Amino acid sequence: MDTTPAAPSSVRPRRVVTDRRGGRSRAPYDSFNLGDHVGDDPGDVAANRSRVARELGVGEDRLVWMNQVHGSEVAVVEGPQDGPLAGTDALVTATPGLVLGVLAADCVPVLLTDPVAGVVAAVHAGREGLRRGVLPATLSAMASLGARARHVTALLGPAVCGACYEVPQAMQAEVAAVAPAAAVPTRRGTAGLDLRAGLADILGRAGVTEVVHDPRCTVEDPQLFSHRRDGVTGRQAGLVWLG
Repeated sequence: MDTTPAAPSSVRPRRVVTDRRGGRSRAPYDSFNLGDHVGDDPGDVAANRSRVARELGVGEDRLVWMNQVHGSEVAVVEGPQDGPLAGTDALVTATPGLVLGVLAADCVPVLLTDPVAGVVAAVHAGREGLRRGVLPATLSAMASLGARARHVTALLGPAVCGACYEVPQAMQAEVAAVAPAAAVPTRRGTAGLDLRAGLADILGRAGVTEVVHDPRCTVEDPQLFSHRRDGVTGRQAGLVWLG
């Protein structure tokens, strides 16, 4: 018998992924850059983040961000924060109206929701995060709030695709040891990584049965920020909340 407490019927998980369009930032961050650590004008970033809050219908203090470090540290948050959480690559909450944000420009923004328990998570999952186990750590933190993997839906946001993500063979092997599905050839026939395939592999083995892929490649799509393509650039965001 499933004894997981149900979330209030008036609360349901919501997810959004932004792109470059509609903001105030100037080149090379044009225009809807949400990253405050990439050299963009702080006033422009603040204006863009204010627009996020306005469009979502929440106060700016309800947006929670991370200082991401390509690790596996997870923070459970229950209310507004004074600033970005340091050294963190995943946020988890069961608090309605608290919007969790993950920034990316080639790594995968992963948005996890359990609508039964009323628990959501935003995860920054690049090559190192995948290898170091950021997804299992996040699912464990969600479980501490009542979530169950079989109820979780995952959205894997836009990221560099396997055809574009060339890596040394040794690096490919390191990641493949954790997620074999991540090891793919690039369009040039060299060693590559498909991060979303690797993450889907990990989620499936953890018991998550519903994984949605945003197929867009950040390197190939000019409406998305890509560090690999442009070097100095902005960041799009994956946002998840209970609303």
